[in-house]
Amino acid sequence: VHGSKSMNIFGGFRQMVKEGGIRSLWRGNGTNVIKIAPETAVKFWAYEQYKKLLTEEGQKIGTFERFISGSMAGATAQTFIYPVEVLKTRLAVAKTGQYSGIYGCAKKILKHEGFGAFYKGYVPNLLGIIPYAGIDLAVYEVSLEQCLNSKCKYRAYIHRIIDLASSFSFILSFLAMVEGTPQLNMVGLFRRIVSKEGISGLYRGITPNFMKVLPAVGISYVVYENMKQTLGVAQK
Repeated sequence: VHGSKSMNIFGGFRQMVKEGGIRSLWRGNGTNVIKIAPETAVKFWAYEQYKKLLTEEGQKIGTFERFISGSMAGATAQTFIYPVEVLKTRLAVAKTGQYSGIYGCAKKILKHEGFGAFYKGYVPNLLGIIPYAGIDLAVYEVSLEQCLNSKCKYRAYIHRIIDLASSFSFILSFLAMVEGTPQLNMVGLFRRIVSKEGISGLYRGITPNFMKVLPAVGISYVVYENMKQTLGVAQK
């Protein structure tokens, strides 16, 4: 976010603890929890609905339809929840005491920047989420289906394999996920990063994202499948 070449994972960790104590490592997490519940619910609900729209009754859905459904579901969820994404990001990168909380942050943004500020970075975020969600959900279902159909003896490890596939989809879409600034639009910021830092600058922070996405995606899908079984939702 800050574009510091000298900062690495451990340096960032030490700086955060020094600046705001251990609690600073969870700054913005309350907003993230508020965001993730409806976002995930909308994404999975929309995914199932788009799959129905793209296939006829009784027709077996293909990989391409899964990809399109996943992409559209990701875009739908992000559009629905994006203002909270902005709040979460602002709180996460803020200095200690800069905002009094979620409400204080929202009030400050609205007062000084207007309602449009809640959708800053929406386009590059959407460009990132469309391939990510499409690949993520398509690879997940195809991998799971293949394993179940073949009665794979490694079924217990399927979610770990899917975690890696999800990380791969994150790599493919990471390049597009850059935040805009008041002075530069998406294209201008893209050019500035490349000119000053090279292509590698577009991937800054991908390692800690991997550290987060592997367990996060695994837990998400395990809970998703178990809830489908509990609620009696049939797999199409």
